[in-house]
Amino acid sequence: MNVTGLIVNVNSADPARLTAFYRDVVQLPPEPGAGETAFRAGETLFVIDGHSDLTGDTKEPPRYLINFLVEDIAVEEARLTGQGVACIRSQGREFWGGIISTFIDPDGNYFQLVEFKPE
Repeated sequence: MNVTGLIVNVNSADPARLTAFYRDVVQLPPEPGAGETAFRAGETLFVIDGHSDLTGDTKEPPRYLINFLVEDIAVEEARLTGQGVACIRSQGREFWGGIISTFIDPDGNYFQLVEFKPE
């Protein structure tokens, strides 16, 4: 397979609410021409969509982890928690050099900020 890109599609029972969260709170930049629910996350297209089979919040939040690589995790974590976003793991250090903070979005999905600082 010759992959030329990646699109992450997150489905929601309330896509308008989830779109507003990732646009206004997380502050992902919009991806012009891909629709109002599409954002750019580095080289990845991040899209929020609805799905008729969904109801309520995510049943197993740790099943899929949405990871956003950041340069300064402390600044971004403070910005998100200052806006009331629930942080369930704050700047945990991994053996491979990563620093990870885990948050919960309005649908109950886990998303993480990851800063890579190899020793």
